[in-house]
Amino acid sequence: MAENKNNPSQVGDTGHVWDGIRELDNPCPRWWLNSLWLSGLIVIVYFILYPSLPLINDSTKGLLGWTQIKEFKEDLAKVEAIRAPFETQLAAMSAEEILADQEMLNYAVGSSKVLYGDNCAACHGTGGAPAEAAGYPNLTDDDWLFGGSVNEIQMSIANGRAGTMMAHANLLNETEVDQLVQFVVDSSNGTANEAGLALFNAKGCFACHGADAKGIKAMGSANLTDKIWRFSGDEEQIRHTILHGVNDASDPETRIAVMPQWSEKVAIMLQVRADAIADEEDLNDIDWSDELEGDEAERLTETEIKKLAVYVYQFGGGQ
Repeated sequence: MAENKNNPSQVGDTGHVWDGIRELDNPCPRWWLNSLWLSGLIVIVYFILYPSLPLINDSTKGLLGWTQIKEFKEDLAKVEAIRAPFETQLAAMSAEEILADQEMLNYAVGSSKVLYGDNCAACHGTGGAPAEAAGYPNLTDDDWLFGGSVNEIQMSIANGRAGTMMAHANLLNETEVDQLVQFVVDSSNGTANEAGLALFNAKGCFACHGADAKGIKAMGSANLTDKIWRFSGDEEQIRHTILHGVNDASDPETRIAVMPQWSEKVAIMLQVRADAIADEEDLNDIDWSDELEGDEAERLTETEIKKLAVYVYQFGGGQ
């Protein structure tokens, strides 16, 4: 309250008394009143200069015409202008050429962090290493079911992956399942198991996992001789995989392990280019109007997939 040099008994009051304390009726301090009127003036100026009042389908624009979205777009345009030369150059390069160019490699890795976070981290983890036994491949080791070269990684992203293992619940008896579980455990530990190997071959497991049980890249089958587990190295979990398989539509308890296709268009282009190189043909002679129908699904662009392949390769597990 404002200071009153007069005797308090000479100052009017509001009539409020509480616990023996009388509320006087002194005027508010002048600085406080000035601040109040100034704040009101600032509000009026703000209403005039900036968008303020909502309308039915829009809002008042304000004399400055400023909006957060407009500011965001202007800032984004500045960023894209800086990136444009790099993006143009990167689009014309192969993934292998990007790896060989340190400047472009730095740009590709730096500009892929958000891209990876938005599209890949939910399954593979922020650093390429998902939670243990989560069922998603670890991208930081050197174990690649479909190959770990930068071009193979690029194809995996573009085309997606869905390896298949049939359920064996109706094909094996309990003793045979126990033997195969032990064989897998022993193989991962580098221990010979002749009886298990004989059963492994007799039941045709070698057709997918290879005669040496190290997997077949073309099929995306697992290497049973290392200690890297996509699901789990626990004996009961190994048993579950043998009994119910992976992506076996006939078994409701099968393990589901599917990586979505991120660009049908890019997958086709990569395969066509690979075939042309294998046949020693000139890539410039490829007629894309003949190879592509024009309606191929494309969740990510070719450049985005290329950058992601380089980014994943740089996690340290690329072959």
